[in-house]
Amino acid sequence: MANNNRRHVVPSDRGGWDVTAPGAKRPSAHAGTQREAQDRAREIVHRAGGGEVVTHGRDGRIRDSDTVAPGNDPFPPRDKR
Repeated sequence: MANNNRRHVVPSDRGGWDVTAPGAKRPSAHAGTQREAQDRAREIVHRAGGGEVVTHGRDGRIRDSDTVAPGNDPFPPRDKR
């Protein structure tokens, strides 16, 4: 993938979940639930031209990653996550 745009969904020290960019000092967004944080991360990455959303568990380990397309993907994935 030419675009290296990423956001990580990580547990927040203040409760809830943060959406962070690698190397950033502050989170891009904060949400009460992991699902809300994932949705917000996908929106941010989509508006930036596509990229990757990496979701971490409460233990900090990677649970899931999702590639976000930059628009209308002519060959969308068949899974309906």
